[in-house]
Parts: sequence; structure tokens; C-alpha cells
Amino acid sequence: MMIAENEHVDLAVSGAAMGLMVAFAGGLVIVALLVWAVRLGIKVRQREPAPPRPDEQPRLPESGPVGEIREQRERPRWNEGTGGS
Repeated sequence: MMIAENEHVDLAVSGAAMGLMVAFAGGLVIVALLVWAVRLGIKVRQREPAPPRPDEQPRLPESGPVGEIREQRERPRWNEGTGGS
């Protein structure tokens, strides 16, 4: 009878160990995917053109910065009896 109880304990321990191994393997898969994604991003970034040098940046016109003009439009006025449509 003692042997049967020990077998159940062994099975419970092996189940916990198996769960731990599965979780560890899942973590390794996630880490591998993240490393792959970073390497892919580095390759893509290397294929892109380099950022513009300071002498290639746009310059302000000699007249200075361009001003912004705001226009305010009048709202249409409706006749009192028409309902606005």
C-alpha cells in the first residue's frame, strides 16, 4: 500500500516538473522571437537611407519665417421661419 502512495506522489512531482519545463520552453520561444524581431528591425533600418546631414536640412527663407493667416468666416444667417435648412 505504501508503494501506491509513493507512485501518486511521484506523479504529482513529475507533473509539476513537466509544467515547469513547459513554462521554461515557452519563455525560450518568446525570447527567441524577440531576438529575431530585433535583428529584423536592425536589417530593415540598415537598408533605409541615412538621415539628412545638417547641411541638407531645410533653411528658413531670407525674408524670415512664413506667417500664418487665420480667416474667420461668417456663419450663414437663417430666416426666422425657415428652420435653418
